Amino acid sequence: MNLELDLERIATQERELHLPHFDSNVAWKLGSRLRDLAAARQAAIVIDVRRFGQPLFYCALPGTSPDNYAWVRRKINTVARFHRSSYAVGLDLQRQNKTLFEKYGLPLSQYAAHGGCFPLAVAGAGIVGCATVSGIPQRSDHELVVEALCQELGRDYKTLALLSDG
Repeated sequence: MNLELDLERIATQERELHLPHFDSNVAWKLGSRLRDLAAARQAAIVIDVRRFGQPLFYCALPGTSPDNYAWVRRKINTVARFHRSSYAVGLDLQRQNKTLFEKYGLPLSQYAAHGGCFPLAVAGAGIVGCATVSGIPQRSDHELVVEALCQELGRDYKTLALLSDG
């Protein structure tokens, strides 16, 4: 994985993946897409789609545990605080060799700079919520959300995906 290249690609994802609107119906569709993708891949993940302060979709697939939701909650707090994907925050901190606590004084029991939570931006309104998954490796968590957002927006996922490690 090339850290700088991933950060550039994530910035492009965040800039281009804006919803025309966001409500409980959009949250349900996005959450259902995430569930279908995960089920087809037999991925044991927890899925949460929300407007900040209001959960709109939640699903825990077989093989998950309460610990997965604890990760979801901590990732959500990170995105709500920084309005960036949790993976981008984590990679930026990795580049600086810092933790959320060291750089911002944020307790690691409440915040996680690990991939899987992506900010939901609405054209003309900004960041209004997030979509989060937890249960597979963090880069894959992140990309699953991006893939589902691309499907929801009719975008070609291949043009926005992080480049493979190989």
